[in-house]
Amino acid sequence: MNFTEEDSIKLIFGLKIKQLRQTKNLSQQELADAVGMAVSYINEIEKGKKFPKPDKINGLAKELGTNYENLVSLKVNKALAPAIEIINSPIFKEFPLDMFGIDASKLLSMIAEAPIKVNAFINTLAEIARNYNLKQENFYFAALRSYQEMHNNYFEDIEKQVEDFINEFNIDFTPRFDTSQLVTILKEKYNYTLDYNEITENPKLNGFRSILVPGDENRFYINNNLRPTQRIFILAKEIGFNYMKIKERSYTSSWVKVTTFEQVLNNFKASYFANALLINKGLFLTDLEEYFSKERWDGEALVDLMLKYYVSPETFLHRLTNLLPEYFGLNSLFFLRFNDGETPNKYYLTKELHLSGKHNPHANQVNEHYCRRWISITMLQQVKALSQTGNYKRPKAGIQRSQYIDSKNEYLCITLARPLNRKPHLSSSVTIGFLINTEFKKRVKFWNDKNISLKLVNESCERCSLTDCEVRAAQPVFYKKQQETNTLEAELNSFMERIKQLQLM
Repeated sequence: MNFTEEDSIKLIFGLKIKQLRQTKNLSQQELADAVGMAVSYINEIEKGKKFPKPDKINGLAKELGTNYENLVSLKVNKALAPAIEIINSPIFKEFPLDMFGIDASKLLSMIAEAPIKVNAFINTLAEIARNYNLKQENFYFAALRSYQEMHNNYFEDIEKQVEDFINEFNIDFTPRFDTSQLVTILKEKYNYTLDYNEITENPKLNGFRSILVPGDENRFYINNNLRPTQRIFILAKEIGFNYMKIKERSYTSSWVKVTTFEQVLNNFKASYFANALLINKGLFLTDLEEYFSKERWDGEALVDLMLKYYVSPETFLHRLTNLLPEYFGLNSLFFLRFNDGETPNKYYLTKELHLSGKHNPHANQVNEHYCRRWISITMLQQVKALSQTGNYKRPKAGIQRSQYIDSKNEYLCITLARPLNRKPHLSSSVTIGFLINTEFKKRVKFWNDKNISLKLVNESCERCSLTDCEVRAAQPVFYKKQQETNTLEAELNSFMERIKQLQLM
């Protein structure tokens, strides 16, 4: 259940009643007796669950020293303003609380019970958002990641819909997937007209992978500069929107503006549908069993497996994050996507997912320099060099055991990297990292291959204590600051202990 306009009106009314009652030092029972209501009904009003009839509102207004118009007005005083502002915000109204197991009525009760504390909490969140320049869509995408992580990124209902689609349309899902099947269904079943030239030739729009103009005839414009694997994914995703009867959605492949969480969630669902359709679960699980049973790491074989399914590196590794937790018990993992930028030695973490905990590494919003020892960045650099010399032939696979400084955690990280399609002088890498634990060692036989390098890594250069790092991109300013604080704290503790000992003498 999402917050509705009616929920907001009830909550504002209830907050006003409670505030005025407390100002007059009345208990709920005293107010109930004065206006001829049950105390339980007063309690429901203050929690934002009930809204009384006009004659009862008049009675409440008289007893609380105000008037009818003030009570039913949506205007509030300064003390309640921050809470009401967040309640009426698009994020709060659109957020699917039930999806996260949150009972909307209980949340309403919490706000009603402690509006001042809630106000302080809201103001804290708002200040953090301002300081880090966080926008509405940042909250939406963070919520989506949390939703995926709650479910170990495996959604049986979408897997079942893919199976139903395959059976209904008699789809041949054996690799390589036949694109013409999807084109025919879009045209004949969903009345689509496909155009590969219009946005390709428009300089202002050719940054989009696709644009849908819905109508009696759905006109679907696809960028002809895309790789074949990208085009088939877009077609499969469009099938997903239609087959799952998704209405609330973005009509462009790249976000122009995120207006609702529902759009973000539905975009994910359609993408998941496409992944599951293009990489069949049954076939892929068999291939993974065989691959993980190898005693030696084989990067070329991994690329061959990806090319067998004719998908992009991102689609390939995303499918791993769907299936490995559910069928292999490997749920302590993360997924990262890195791009390099036009500025030399600048790298951007553009997508992340963490299952069973907030694993390292993760994104930071304070312009720190990500550790250059990560395999994600090393592979970006390698592919960029190959591309610049004309020696790039196909995606490159890399592997590394990453041991975090000052931590017991060690991860086996597998990375696939390639040049960006529209900017081949830049590169993109996707990485899946597995916490090396007992279950992982059982499942992945090559984890201890002696040819896999082991590297000490950290979050960022600014926080790293490693003194002999050959690829450091920035001075360890935060680490040094922390050391100074630790030294000062130790000296202070020592001083206080000496004073205590002197007092005992």
